[in-house]
Amino acid sequence: MAEVYMAGDVRNGTTFELDNSVYKVVEFQHVKPGKGAAFVRTKLKNVITGAVLEKTFNPSEKLQGAEIEKKDMQYLYNDGDLYYFMDNETYEQMPLNKEQIGDTLKYIKENMSVKILSFKGNVFAVEPPMFVELQVTYTEPGFSGNTTTTSGKPATLENGFEISVPLFVEIGDVIRIDTRTGEYMERV
Repeated sequence: MAEVYMAGDVRNGTTFELDNSVYKVVEFQHVKPGKGAAFVRTKLKNVITGAVLEKTFNPSEKLQGAEIEKKDMQYLYNDGDLYYFMDNETYEQMPLNKEQIGDTLKYIKENMSVKILSFKGNVFAVEPPMFVELQVTYTEPGFSGNTTTTSGKPATLENGFEISVPLFVEIGDVIRIDTRTGEYMERV
């Protein structure tokens, strides 16, 4: 059973149920005005829709913690609008659509392990590894000697998505990407 939080105890990353949705605390501030009761000002993100809202709570208000299930699964393949993932323990396959996967599609390729996040059986996100390595399948040739500029060039990756890379990256290079920022990190 999920724990119950006092609003005065919330921290960044705390997840709880509110109005039949799940929210994650993005920012919080304890406010103690000179007159009147103290309160907690929060910025919350709906983990399912991504909507952000600001809400204030009485510090003694009780919040029902949300049980977020994280399951390790392997991305197998896509067939039209469905993307198939396999449970690493039961080998059962689960089809998900683009809306459920979101931006994660940019970073995954077949046979990659990911975490599937769900709330009460409803999948709301796919979490890729923090760093992924993908091969560059197309990019314009770089210009020799042009290494002082900080600008990059577009490169198409093996999974079909495009990313900006430094000018020295060539077709066939494998690059490491930080999935939190979506940025090129290094050539592998």
